[in-house]
Amino acid sequence: MSRSVRVNELVKREISQILHTDYREQAVALTVTEVDVSPDLRVAHVYYSVLGDEANARAAEKFFAAKGKELRRKVSQTVILKYLPHFKFFRDNSIERGNRVVDLLNEIAEEDASDASGQEEGR
Repeated sequence: MSRSVRVNELVKREISQILHTDYREQAVALTVTEVDVSPDLRVAHVYYSVLGDEANARAAEKFFAAKGKELRRKVSQTVILKYLPHFKFFRDNSIERGNRVVDLLNEIAEEDASDASGQEEGR
């Protein structure tokens, strides 16, 4: 495993741990899905998913805007790197897109099943 992968996983684990210990009430619907630290360790893109509706997503965005620097400070107390990256937070919609694809596939399967049963009745 390369160094960048290990750094990404370490930062992801620490952010998740801090969210679920220090910010339990505010972060109950948040999951850190991925962290991508730049090779020079200056910037980390932190991707998160949100359970719930659009209001929860907006609340999460406000939470990270307000607490981002504090999260970085807390991560710096446990993660020792030459440079601790600045965090940039992005909502990860991949889970929602995946759910939508599964729903579409289920609809297609149901249509195929109803078409097949309709053809059998016509025989």
